[in-house]
Amino acid sequence: MRRIALLVIAILLTAPVLSAQRTVKPVLHGRHWMAITGKPLGATAGAMMFQKGGNAVDAACAMLGAVATMWDTLGWGGETQALIYNPRTKKVVGINALGAAPTGATPEFFRSKGMAYPPEYGPLAAVTPGTPGGLLTMLAEYGTLSLKDVLAPAIQMAEGYPIEAQAADAIERQKSEIKKWPYSKAVFLPHEGQTREAPAAGEIFKQADLAATLKKLVETEQKALGAGKNRKDAIYAAYDRFYKGDIAQEFARGSQEMGGLHTPDDLARWKVHIEEP
Repeated sequence: MRRIALLVIAILLTAPVLSAQRTVKPVLHGRHWMAITGKPLGATAGAMMFQKGGNAVDAACAMLGAVATMWDTLGWGGETQALIYNPRTKKVVGINALGAAPTGATPEFFRSKGMAYPPEYGPLAAVTPGTPGGLLTMLAEYGTLSLKDVLAPAIQMAEGYPIEAQAADAIERQKSEIKKWPYSKAVFLPHEGQTREAPAAGEIFKQADLAATLKKLVETEQKALGAGKNRKDAIYAAYDRFYKGDIAQEFARGSQEMGGLHTPDDLARWKVHIEEP
């Protein structure tokens, strides 16, 4: 008993010393690959690509897809820019996948609505989505894996993943704005009418429509490969379906239903710019 008591005393005596030590994030070192994002699930998606034999662009695209699915930092309806260093040519390539305002979003339009400038939120604030095109272009031009492989983590997450407290609490704080848009409300406020209407931290958060859209892109790639297209052209077939096919049509329809200005032609004319030295 005396030995146990002495051990407890020793632990208590050392506790203040241990708690006073600073904790730091360690410097990371890698011999073969490294996948880093501010989101552990995003970094895991990148690591999975390296395990499949992919390169840094494959990993970056998988991380972008996963983190965009987590909503609070990036989004599939957002924009993307990237710098890609080619160690063989020793040159840096820039990917510009910024969105563009719909052609109808003119100063005259907003003045006719009594607005001095576009609103901060809602369809009238939205540009053409750049993230899907940026990801698909980077993967087609500089990656090595299939779109099926690269989007697998994002699709799995869209089908349902335990949402982080940071994102869940952000949804709850912004629920009054989210409630203005029926489609958003259906996804982000599964507990409508309760004290907390957003998902709780750790609750399985599902985005069925997003999962269906990403699956359509993979389906298009796989169908193109089956028809004899090469890897690059098959990925661009998915690109065309998003910006010129049924996905573009549905995007424009949904935007206009909610008061937005996007047209199928706005999406069809948008393109990624590759800046080379």
